[in-house]
Amino acid sequence: MAATVNTIVLDLGTTAIKAATVTDNHQLGNIFSLPAPPIAIDQGLYTSDAMAYLATVEQLLEKCLQFSRTQPDLGLCYQRSSFLFWDSHTGLPVTPLISWQDNRGAASCKDLQTHNSQIRALTGLPLTGYYLAPKARTMLQQQPELLRGLVNKQLRMGTLDSFLIWHWTTGKYYLTDASMAARTLLMDINTGLWSKTLSEIFTIPLQVLAEIYPSNGFNLPLNNGAVLRASVADQSAALLASIRNDGSEVLVNLGTGGFVIRYQPEYSHTDSSNYLNTLVYQDSDKELYMAVEGTLNSITVALSSYPYADCKIADLAEITDIYCLAEPSGIGAPFFRADIGLEFSQATDQLTRQQIAALLLEAIIFRITLILEDYQRQAEISRVYLSGGLSVSPCIQQGIALCSPAPIFKLLQQHSGLIGVLILTDNLVPACGRQSAPVLMADKHCPLIEKYQRWKHWFSKRLND
Repeated sequence: MAATVNTIVLDLGTTAIKAATVTDNHQLGNIFSLPAPPIAIDQGLYTSDAMAYLATVEQLLEKCLQFSRTQPDLGLCYQRSSFLFWDSHTGLPVTPLISWQDNRGAASCKDLQTHNSQIRALTGLPLTGYYLAPKARTMLQQQPELLRGLVNKQLRMGTLDSFLIWHWTTGKYYLTDASMAARTLLMDINTGLWSKTLSEIFTIPLQVLAEIYPSNGFNLPLNNGAVLRASVADQSAALLASIRNDGSEVLVNLGTGGFVIRYQPEYSHTDSSNYLNTLVYQDSDKELYMAVEGTLNSITVALSSYPYADCKIADLAEITDIYCLAEPSGIGAPFFRADIGLEFSQATDQLTRQQIAALLLEAIIFRITLILEDYQRQAEISRVYLSGGLSVSPCIQQGIALCSPAPIFKLLQQHSGLIGVLILTDNLVPACGRQSAPVLMADKHCPLIEKYQRWKHWFSKRLND
């Protein structure tokens, strides 16, 4: 078969790694997938084998290269915030690949709480242990030899993209893109540059950090035969695949957790500073595209013990006087309340498991609706798109559609990460070729809307308790 593929895209996730060839009309062609190397969990430490990860990626890339022309364009998206230290001469890791889930940065977060507002202002993110900087600070304090190695350039430290690019250019390039740098807590999202202030807060010298490139500003011939054109964080890729970048649309992704995100509207009527401010990507002209993000924490964990998939829309608001919050690890943005988690306004001892499931679903729907209403006050929403594993639930779809201030659509496309990085690599319009369907309601189910108004009053009072 003739080799005709001009572009290859890869999605490097936490649990699975995917690769695809791209057809002449900018569609995904052959799609290959392998499990990511397993993550070892030990008392809050989440680590995996970086070289095994590299080998898996290269195995998938080789499958795609068999279909390609000479020097195909390559686009990549990555799990955010996972990082490692490696030897700058041999390229071999000196630490495991440390997952974003790893909590070794908790002590640093506790130490640096007085800097939280300053960190938020510069990064758009709260001070939490998800990100590279708190974890790296703890490691550099506990293992001073790592800091000495970085300063004398015997070692490198970086996110997964930096490690792969280093290997595929035989150590010639030490790079990251703006979207990955923005999730380290070391980059000023207002400038797109590493921040001297953040460097000093976390005691991580600026000179040891990778050079920041625009997300599709790469033009790097790699030793595997491809030319790297675009490199971006996985959530950014999913956003590129799902909504337009003009601020008029919202993506609601419901997976392990949930996020409600829109590009920052040009004209916003209210302050969005309590939300996460996310740098989605930087284009080849160095323009930064920002998004506003509300979050729901650990909602799948809350639902996991209950038969929520059996719930119907008629089950919601059946219990009129019990209200719920469904985020076991604390209420997410824009509230950031670690002291409020999974709770009910009254005892649930007399309820069935399915009734409790319905209350949990209500809580998720209501939190999403509250964020959507806030966004609508900032700037008008034209459409809301649902994605992620939990969004396949008709009950969730219809509940959000009932309460939402804007029309709701469910995304039908698969492989959003691959599609998003394809859009960036081939310089296509965001959300071009998007596949979706409207969520239609046969019954307005007014009790749910009425309960939402009562829930809002209860939730406001709970926040002020």
